[in-house]
Formats: sequence, C-alpha cells, structure tokens
Amino acid sequence: MTQPFELPHFYTPYPARLNPHLETARTHSKKWARTMGMLEGSGIWEEKDLDAHDYALLCSYTHPDCDADALSLVTDWYVWVFFFDDHFLEMFKRTLDREGGKEYLDRLPAFMPMDLTAPVPEPTNPVEAGLADLWARTVPHMSMAWRQRFAESTEHLLNESLWELSNINIHRVPNPVEYIEMRRKVGGAPWSAGLVEFATGAEVPAAVAGSRPLRVLRDTFSDGVHLRNDLFSYQRETEEEGELSNGVLVLETFLDCTTQEAADAVNDLITSRLQQFENTVVAELPALFLEKGLDPKSCADVLAYAKGLQDWQSGGHEWHMRSSRYMNGGGSAAGTSQPWSPFAFGGLGTSAADLKTALATAGAHRIRSHTHVPHQKVGPSRLPDFSMPFTTTLSPHLEGARRRVVEWAHRMGILGPQPGVPLSDVWDEPAMIRYDLALCAAGLHPDATPEQLDLGAAWLAWGTYADDYYPQVFGRTRDIASAKVCTERLSAFMPLDSPAEVPEPVNAMERALGDLWTRTAGPMAPEARRSFREAVDTMTASWLWEIDNQILNRIPDPVDYIEMRRATFGSDLTMSLSRIGHGRQVPPEVYRSGPLRSLENAAADYACLMNDVFSYQKEIEYEGEVHNGILVVQNFFDCDYPTALNIIHDLMTSRMQEFQHVAAHELPVVYDDFDLSPEARKALDGYVHELENWMAGILTWHRGCLRYTESELRHPTGSPGWPAAPAGLGTSAARVFRPSAVSVG
Repeated sequence: MTQPFELPHFYTPYPARLNPHLETARTHSKKWARTMGMLEGSGIWEEKDLDAHDYALLCSYTHPDCDADALSLVTDWYVWVFFFDDHFLEMFKRTLDREGGKEYLDRLPAFMPMDLTAPVPEPTNPVEAGLADLWARTVPHMSMAWRQRFAESTEHLLNESLWELSNINIHRVPNPVEYIEMRRKVGGAPWSAGLVEFATGAEVPAAVAGSRPLRVLRDTFSDGVHLRNDLFSYQRETEEEGELSNGVLVLETFLDCTTQEAADAVNDLITSRLQQFENTVVAELPALFLEKGLDPKSCADVLAYAKGLQDWQSGGHEWHMRSSRYMNGGGSAAGTSQPWSPFAFGGLGTSAADLKTALATAGAHRIRSHTHVPHQKVGPSRLPDFSMPFTTTLSPHLEGARRRVVEWAHRMGILGPQPGVPLSDVWDEPAMIRYDLALCAAGLHPDATPEQLDLGAAWLAWGTYADDYYPQVFGRTRDIASAKVCTERLSAFMPLDSPAEVPEPVNAMERALGDLWTRTAGPMAPEARRSFREAVDTMTASWLWEIDNQILNRIPDPVDYIEMRRATFGSDLTMSLSRIGHGRQVPPEVYRSGPLRSLENAAADYACLMNDVFSYQKEIEYEGEVHNGILVVQNFFDCDYPTALNIIHDLMTSRMQEFQHVAAHELPVVYDDFDLSPEARKALDGYVHELENWMAGILTWHRGCLRYTESELRHPTGSPGWPAAPAGLGTSAARVFRPSAVSVG
C-alpha cells in the first residue's frame, strides 16, 4: 500500500533506551490479557495482534529505568488502554451508537474507587475487568492526590471518546485549536504522564501539581506524543477507520494544503512543543521551586518526573518506528528484543534518524523565535471581513457611563503618574475618552442598570490600565522582581473574608482594585468569592509571563500563546463573573464539562485574535511587542503579514463556527446527559446569549474606539492632551468583563 506522505525529520535529541526487563513484561502482559478476556474470543484481538503491537516494547522504551514489577504493571495499563480504544471502535464508533457508548462509559468510573475498601460492580466485559484489576494493583502505592488526578485523566480519556464519535457522526473535522485541546483528553498522554509518576517513583508534589510550569510540562509532553502518533497513524486512521480526529488531516483541511505539507507542519509543531518543554524545565522550574519553597526531595521528584516525560518522548518515537500498528515501512523491527541502535531499522521513515538535519531545522525555529527585530514598519492594520453572526445592542445608559467612568478613574488616580514610579504616566483623560471603554461595556451588557454598567466600565478601565502599566513600567525596565511584588500585593486587595484588613494602597492600580473588589465580591457567597479571586490572580500572573517573554525577546510557541492569551485576556475572571447570577441553578460539573469549556474557549479565542488583528500595527510597529497572534503565525510558518493574517482570520472563523456548533448540537446533549431542570437549561441558554453579546460587543468597540487608529498611533508622544504612548498588548478592554460581570447579586 502506497504511503500518503514521507515521514519528516523528527526532533529527537535524546536517544531511546531499552528497559532490561522487556521479556518479563512481554510474558506477563500476554498472560494478563488472556486472563482478562482480551484475546481469543473477545472479537477484538487474537494473540498475534498483541504480539504485533508489542506494548511491552513500548513500555520498555518509554520507562527504561523502572524495575520488573513496575514495568509489568505499566505494560498491563497500556494493553488495557489500547484494547479499550479498539473495543470502543468496534462496539460503538463503527456502529455510530452514541447512546450505547455513553452507557458503556458511564459504568467505568465505578471501577476506580478512591477508597479501595469500597465495593465495585461485577465486570461485564474485558475493559471493566482490566480496569478493576489495574486500579487495585496501582493506587496503594500512590497518594490520594495522585489517585484523584489519575482518575480524572482516565475519565477524560474515556469520556471524550464520545466527542470523537459525535464528530464522526456529523462528518466534522475539528479546527486546530479545538483539536489540540480535545486530543489531550481523548489521546491519553496526560494519563500516560500519571503513569510516569508511578514508574519513576517520583510523585509530583501537590503544592505544584496545578502550577503553570507543571501544566506546561504535561501539555507539551501530551502534544508531542499525540502529534507524533498522528503522523504515524494517519494512513490507518483515515483509510481504514474513517477517523477525522488526526492532526495531519486537521491541518490539511484547515490550511487547504497537501498531505505532505500538513505532515511537515505537524512535525514543526512537535518541534516547537518539545522546545517549549525544554524552556520550561530550564527557565520556569527553578523559579517555581524558590517560590513554593520546595524541599530538596520535592525538587528532585519534579526533575525526575520531567526526565521521565523526556524518556517517554524518545521511547515513544522509537516504538512507533518499530510497531506494525503504524505507518513506518511495515514495522519491520517490531518484536525485536535487541537494544536500541540507530542502525537497527530501515525502510520508509529511516530519515527520521537523521539527527543532524533534524537539529538544524529545530535550531532554526529556536533562533527565529528569539531574533525578532522590534518596531518594524508594517503600516495600518489590515481588517478582514469578520464573521460575526450576532448583532450588538447598546445600553441606553451609555452616555452617563462614559462620564462616570472618567470621574471614577480620576478618583482612583489612574489618569496621571504614580508617585516615585518612573514611566508610570501611562494614561490621561483625553486618552481614556478616546478609548471609550463604556462603549465596550454597553455592548457587552445592553440590559444593565446604570449601576451595573458603571461597574462593568470600571472593570474594563482597570484591566486596560493595568495591562498598559505592566509592560511600560516593568517590561521596559526589565524589572521582573518588582512586577512579581506588584502582582502579589494586588492579590492582597481581594480578601476572602469580609470584613478583613487590606494593605494601604500605594498606587492607583491597587486603590482601584480594592474599590472594585468591594463593590463586586461583597455580595458573593464564599466559594464564588474564592473562584473570583483565583480568576483575577490568573490574569495578573499571566502578565508576568508576558514580561518574561518581553525581556527575552521571545515570540511564544503558538499553542502556549493561544492558551496564555486567554489568561491575559482575563477569560477565567470574566467567566467566573458571568456565572454569579445563575450559578446556584447549574451544577458546577456542568461548567467543567467538555462542551461548556469548548464554548467558552472558542468565544475567548475569537475575541483575543480579533484584538490581535486590530492592534497589529500598534503592537508591532509602535510598541515592539512579541505577543500578537499574527506575529506568532508569521514566526511559526516563516511567512509574511498578509499570509499570517489570512490564517488568523480563518482560525477566527472556524472558532466562531465551533461556537455555533457546540451551542446548537453539543449543549442539548449536555442538558440531557446531566438531566438539567428547566431553570438550569434556561440559565445556560442565557449564558450562551451573553457570550454572543460579548463577542459582538467587542467587535463593535474595536470599530468604534480610537485606540488602534493610525492617527492615534502617529500623534507625537507628550503633545498637549495626548498621553505617553501606552506599551503592551493593548488588549485589556475585553479582558476583565463579560456580559454578566456586572450582575453580582
């Protein structure tokens, strides 16, 4: 059978190593699979299938240092997960039986009790039997925190199979951002990362498990594993299984390019994600250790975990080159028990071992990301014909809000320099009037009362001001230490207990946040208040990430950019605010469901990228910024401005189409799956409408304000009535507010 493309030169700087207990694991896993009913008579596998796939070889390459017992147990887990994948394919994907698939998946969490003394159901198939056995053998060695994390990743792995089934049902190829997010859940690499903790005997401390550096390590690991698998499995999945969830197919469809070009782009993304992994280990872990005050053993455990993930990448690649399951010239080396050698395999794909070529390509990517020349002349921002199916209705209280938000800014001290702080003359009144943040608030919440609209406009003003302040005051001076102190102090102005003592504000940013917190969080229930503060903290912490990149002159990796852009945009904050009005009617697990997160992320990405389009000239030419989606695409694809703009516009359009698809087709299924009450369904329908208002209102504001016009940018700094040109993203006008942000009751 002719292969659809040639495998590219992979970035594999770390040689794979083979665990010496390979044969023990092979023997054990075959016996275990037969005991669980996965071989003869299962209708899925025969012994020859298990031999050909050789999961013991996979685990021996991906976990080269663990002992024989641990290797055998880990191998059993992989036999189970691959059997599940094939079992679900035959039972439900091929028959398009979503209802049966949901019933099948709903039973599986019962076989993963946190308390091992709790009874479990009687298994009815090999998947249930295998999961019950593996769980009982594994979790006694791990903490409760690990059990919860691993159970969650296992449930994601299982349940998101329904997403794949739904996409097959409607013949829908996902967009690239949607695909990356969902692939992490259904692809299983976060689940594999949990097993790395077990196999290395290095459990990630609970204090840092949820931090950005550990999340980035897990996500970059996952993306590298999944995208590599997509390259090797493209032919089998698209030609034999009818699969639409494959990264090569996703880019082939989105970019309208050849299969070879798509495969090369996927490989470039793998390289970028692995370099992001390396950068995180070197640049972010040491700072995390100091910040959290980790003891030496905890630091060593995190580093051992990172090394385990690195070993998995190298070993996983080698196994793909050998297994008969994938496109690699026939998997001629499958079944060998010989130690790794760069000369041990041949056939199509052997060029992947050309390390010199691969490293040269990877080096070019790394250098390009750090050698951007700032302040290049790009001319006026080019505006495409935005896809916006929703209309904007403005609040009738707009004019009053325009006046009152400026008065509020004067009272807070925003419209002038801060005492003793160089470069802090960020805004003045004429600039704030031209930015017209009340217009944004009026479009986001057209039904607001005057008081609600004032609060919403004030949140927008604070976020916009703070976002301009950080890069100008801290970025231009390369003062990350002061930026961290500032960020820590901001959190202190959001007390969880009321009444509570707060510090005396030393600048306008602190004074304004304290005022907004009191007015917004005061009526909240304790849990809602905690979630609200975490959302603000997420946003302010993300501004430190921007300053780090500004200091390093580093254009972000495209996936990291999209995901951090939501944080700098204030998505967590605004989503938390949006739920205040109806949170009691909707179970929290509904908001954590995949479709709801997809809906929110699609809306957030549309608005973020819209701002990047409008602010391109402001950020690239006048501010020397490295955080702009168009620039990120230019750097990744090594293309010009018009080409990158077209890609960003296509991504915006696809994210809007995804938003509409989720709202029309996936949310009704969520309503039924959770058996929501009529009141809860009405509340969620209202939330969807609020998000529609949010996207439409942000577009109306961008078109109506003067923040991004060339006349605004060209005006000489320091002229009468004009402020010092604000530095930074220029994105905060949409960052800290969504329609319900002013509904705090």
